[in-house]
Amino acid sequence: MSFWMNLGQIQKLNAKKFKDTVALIDKDRSFTYPAMNKRVNQLAQSLTASGLRKGDKVAVFLENCIEIVELFLATAKTGMIIVPINFRLAGPEVEYIVNNSDAKALFVHDLFADAISPIKDKLPNIPADNFVMVGDAQAGYREYEDYINNADDQEPDVEVDAADTWILIYTSGTTGKPKGVIRSHESHIAYYLNCSVDFGFNEKDVCLNVMPLCHINSIFFTFTFLYIGGSAYIHPAIGFKPEEILDIIEAHKITFISLIPTHYTLILNAPEEAKQRDVSSIRKLLCSSAPGRRSMKQAVMEFFSGVELYEAYGSTEGGIVTILKPEFQMTKLGSIGFEALGVDYVKILDIEGNEVPRGEIGELYSRGPTLFNEYYKLPEQTVESFRGGLFSAGDLARQDEDGFYYLVDRKKNMIITGGENVYPSEVEEVVGSHECVLDCAVIGLPDEKWGEKVTAVVIKKDGLKPEDITEEMIRECCRGTIAGYKTPKEVIFIEEDEMPRTPTGKILHRKLRDKYGKEK
Repeated sequence: MSFWMNLGQIQKLNAKKFKDTVALIDKDRSFTYPAMNKRVNQLAQSLTASGLRKGDKVAVFLENCIEIVELFLATAKTGMIIVPINFRLAGPEVEYIVNNSDAKALFVHDLFADAISPIKDKLPNIPADNFVMVGDAQAGYREYEDYINNADDQEPDVEVDAADTWILIYTSGTTGKPKGVIRSHESHIAYYLNCSVDFGFNEKDVCLNVMPLCHINSIFFTFTFLYIGGSAYIHPAIGFKPEEILDIIEAHKITFISLIPTHYTLILNAPEEAKQRDVSSIRKLLCSSAPGRRSMKQAVMEFFSGVELYEAYGSTEGGIVTILKPEFQMTKLGSIGFEALGVDYVKILDIEGNEVPRGEIGELYSRGPTLFNEYYKLPEQTVESFRGGLFSAGDLARQDEDGFYYLVDRKKNMIITGGENVYPSEVEEVVGSHECVLDCAVIGLPDEKWGEKVTAVVIKKDGLKPEDITEEMIRECCRGTIAGYKTPKEVIFIEEDEMPRTPTGKILHRKLRDKYGKEK
């Protein structure tokens, strides 16, 4: 039995230790640690009364809300396994995950009822009474508040070890069916403690969570603050509005946010009136889930004057692997930093498994305390993802002479044109620096002459006329900066809502290749 307390267990202690501290906040509500712990205990008792036991799976199809946080905590206390599902998925995709995970209960937000209705009868493992709806409950669902209010608030009498499974989270499925990633309480405890040291968090900090709570980034950071006794503001992930974010920072004295580059770009391009909000409470920022371009990071540091900006690299399976700390942001722009605390191995290997010399590109492998256990029901794919005990998420990287790591690209996104390797992120860095470009993605499309041709898919900034930014202008900004064979041979202009993304904002290059490759 481990002496480490998991996230659910420590809430009992935090309810005594931080009696007056607000743990959870949203637009309309706030709960102190004792009030939150009472609701979580009621939810835990209700789950047990519904026939669920330690090891059973509880699926959640919810937008960011206080209720999803309570479900994470209640499953942690009872030894149940939570299955957070990306709320942007369609019904058949949800059906696959619920059935593949063997979930015995499903919590649904009323916003997504239409997606679940056609598949509700196709989920044989879930009894009729175990469909629960957050918000206005429809026929066939139990209403969430009624569900918890009918239970007592006693602490669950369940022995939960740190090595037990807590989360079964599915990958975004960029290369096929999503894979279930099994994560233990232990791997998350390690993150909370190591993260608090690496980032210097304490119980006075207030986190603003914008990232979807079906993604490992937000699960890691939101619950770090609830583990150490800080506060977490839970904001919807749908419809990011920079004006709202700036208002919340000012009103609630937010000290930390983890955002993707797209979010930062939207904040930097917010109306001038909104940018007059007082953001001086922000102590630390993280740029994650996708590489941050140099110009964007420089602008962020100027806007949030005096802020400590971090960049991190990791994956659903590997957790946090490397961190670029504030003191290196200007001297090592573009780097993903050094190993995070506790990560004992990061190696860059060639196709034969040999370490490549510094400066050369290879596949990045790592091992650390936040590593996952295995893929659910996929023993062969679990074995294939490891080499000598080290895990790879399929990312290509290099290491400079000072030991800093640089993410080059996803192995599957690499373009081979005329026999030359082109890494999309390098071209995206240059195209994205054009003053008229809001965001972009670079892909390889089939070409009879070159094998693949470098193609830039570009979102132009609002208010521009067609003549303000042309295909030739994009090529011109690349000339003299990158090699000619890396310069886009074609530029496709699209609207912002046409860019396919994961819930965390990562661009799905595969979907772009599929769409525009078929159109040619």
